[in-house]
Amino acid sequence: MDAQYKPHEIERDAQQYWDKNQCFKAVEDASREKFYCLSMFPYPSGKLHMGHVRNYTIGDVVSRYQRMRGRNVMQPMGWDAFGMPAENAAIQNRVPPAKWTYDNIDYMRTQLKALGFAYDWSREFATCDTDYYRWEQWFFTKLVEKGLVYKKMSTVNWDPVDQTVLANEQVIEGRGWRSGALVERKEIPLWFLKITDYADELLVDLDNIDWPEQVKTMQRNWIGKSRGVELSFDIRPQGTGGAATEPLSVYTTRPDTLMGVTYVAVAAGHPLARAAAEGNAELASFCAECARGGTSEAALATMEKKGMPTGHMAVHPLTGREVPVYVANFVLMEYGTGAVMAVPGHDQRDWEFATKYGLPIEAVIADADGEAPDLSAGAHDGYGTVINSGEYDGLDFQAAFDAIAARLAELGRGEVKTNFRLRDWGVARQRYWGAPIPIKYGPEGQTVPLSDDELPVALPMEVTVDASGSPLKRMPAFSDLGDGWVRETDTFDTFMESSWYFARFCCADNQDAMLDERADYWLPVDLYIGGIEHAILHLLYARFFTKLMRDFGLVKTDEPFQRLLTQGMVIAETFYRETENGGKEWFNPADVEVKRDDKGRPISAVLARDGQPVVMGGIEKMSKSKNNGVDPQSMIDRFGADTVRLFMMFAAPPEQSLEWSDSGVEGASRFLKRLWRLAAEHLEAGQPGPLDVDSLSEPQRELRRKTHETIKKASDDIGRRTTFNTAIAAVMELSNALGKFDDTSARGLAVSREAIEACVLLLAPITPHACHALWNNLGHDEPAIDATWPLVDEAALARDTIELVVQVNGKLRARIEVAADADKASVEAQALAAENVQRHTEDKAVRKVIVVPGKLVNIVVA
Repeated sequence: MDAQYKPHEIERDAQQYWDKNQCFKAVEDASREKFYCLSMFPYPSGKLHMGHVRNYTIGDVVSRYQRMRGRNVMQPMGWDAFGMPAENAAIQNRVPPAKWTYDNIDYMRTQLKALGFAYDWSREFATCDTDYYRWEQWFFTKLVEKGLVYKKMSTVNWDPVDQTVLANEQVIEGRGWRSGALVERKEIPLWFLKITDYADELLVDLDNIDWPEQVKTMQRNWIGKSRGVELSFDIRPQGTGGAATEPLSVYTTRPDTLMGVTYVAVAAGHPLARAAAEGNAELASFCAECARGGTSEAALATMEKKGMPTGHMAVHPLTGREVPVYVANFVLMEYGTGAVMAVPGHDQRDWEFATKYGLPIEAVIADADGEAPDLSAGAHDGYGTVINSGEYDGLDFQAAFDAIAARLAELGRGEVKTNFRLRDWGVARQRYWGAPIPIKYGPEGQTVPLSDDELPVALPMEVTVDASGSPLKRMPAFSDLGDGWVRETDTFDTFMESSWYFARFCCADNQDAMLDERADYWLPVDLYIGGIEHAILHLLYARFFTKLMRDFGLVKTDEPFQRLLTQGMVIAETFYRETENGGKEWFNPADVEVKRDDKGRPISAVLARDGQPVVMGGIEKMSKSKNNGVDPQSMIDRFGADTVRLFMMFAAPPEQSLEWSDSGVEGASRFLKRLWRLAAEHLEAGQPGPLDVDSLSEPQRELRRKTHETIKKASDDIGRRTTFNTAIAAVMELSNALGKFDDTSARGLAVSREAIEACVLLLAPITPHACHALWNNLGHDEPAIDATWPLVDEAALARDTIELVVQVNGKLRARIEVAADADKASVEAQALAAENVQRHTEDKAVRKVIVVPGKLVNIVVA
């Protein structure tokens, strides 16, 4: 065995062996327990970043571990290839999105292979492959036939330059995130999937999956099931006393505050607002202003509350009191009925609006002391006893809810309803780089899904993309079907592709069907790994799509992902200088020299090339904007893939943020070199004898005990807790014990051989290349990936004596060795006899001695 660790040669040889023998090809086997491990597939942006490396290393460690535990493992990889970044790159670089995408896939695949991930590459696909999205198109036509799809006019954020719909998060201060154009609120026809039909099931089934509670809470809030009352206000033109117009419906979860309504607010797009604006130029201008700008909930919460009166009054359904109706910028047609009853005494948003426009603010819910709350500084939005509400005074929330709801129902003015915040999923996009929607329109207004023999609708690949909208709309060869029939030119939202890819991996080679029986063998995914930023939409849509596929008989599972692991971000130091125009120029950490104190904390920093100071901007997520990213390829080239993998798993638990550290990477490299050297020195020392566990000396028994303690801990840390950092730390401790174990007798070599092999097998999922070579050098014919995970010998864990901590009044005063089977009286006597314990107990009365078996003794003195 070469005593020098040569990572690049070792990694090349291991990868060639795995490829040649197709070691990671997954084959269905009903006689074995399956394990489907999946990491969220990447967008082919061009290069892997450290977030990718962390995500995929976690999945690979789990996959390899489960394989060594005897499970039939599948770990596939593919590409989430459609979307706007490819179009933007095409505009900037004058290259078709398809070429840009597939070139990036080729490079990123090479990077993934260099990291030694155990993927079944025979299942690889990109979502822009016609063979993939053709089945999405087919399934959509079936959903249309079942009435689960509809098309309607919808108010959207419209970028007039990019000619596309923008998500709320893509509207920044009223402008498109890419073009900078003022965004318009525009009504266009869009296709929707009826996800609301599954709202209750999506909510209930969260209890049946092993996901972080934080993610489940985010999904519950997004689905937003609520019990409330839908009620109506009559509307009259102000000051006329005339007949009421069409009643105005509102929905509230707080009918107990109904007597505190002092105005009603409607969205700018509400029919009442539109009608009022027809003869009012100022109101029409305000409605147009409301039609621009961000509509995310975060934006609505923080924006300045603005409004204008409509000239109408709303008649309170119980008291007959008239209150003004305003158009308000914080009310949207997309939420609820597009109108709200405003109770400024008990809703902060309503309070801010009322304060600005001098509207009454009345208390109808008592504070915690049962008194009228002070509303001078803000609303009292808690629950409490009803006050100033006539016959309902003194009732608590539930009693008031029931009584007021009953009265409204009796008057025919309201009813109890269960509502959901969730809205149907708009799946149409006015972009080019996406899967074409398989619909055609006839000369007499027909809307018809394409038949099976008309599928797939292949996206034209050789196109010129610019910022003037989708080229499909300007391509008669694509859209014109003849005889007055035209094809839909919108494409699917890219969430469609990522909502079922996990199922297609199960049978990616099937050219005749969307899915087959192999999906029922592999699904659900046993462990799904990805960032928490996908906690809502992607995961919710994937759950919805799974239920759709189940109801069409394509799969049997109710949920796509049984267990979810959300990994933390990779973060790093940032450095910058102020520029003359008030901006910031960011410098990569590799180009900066940092001075640190004796505890490793940064004190100051200079740019290496000029020696001049730079400002330390703190620890931030690795990003292009802050120029604090580290190129994974440069780390692989410098240290080897195993070192990068080891550092990624050792630096922090998966769920926490990982702070990048060059010194930490170097430390991981040193450890691998040391382990390699230990193995080489062990082999040079001679052949071990048989492992006769009944004839071991105390040092030999101690090393063997350490070996099996490490196996036990690492097995639990990797298999149950997924805390790879503590498993690695335990192996490092074992390697340190090995380094100190100086016994080259045949029996000593047998014990050290067991310890070294344990280190290799426990690290095999994390540093697979080095462990592949080490396992080979240690004389094994089968590769490390086919080795069985080491088992704990419980007998080896037995101790004749154990160490106990001794405290006096809770402070550590001694450590004692006691017989493992010592009774409580013996332990107490030995603890009290310890020299340092006597020093702290003399001349004091011992009031109590507490023995915690196997851990400590606490002596309480007065």
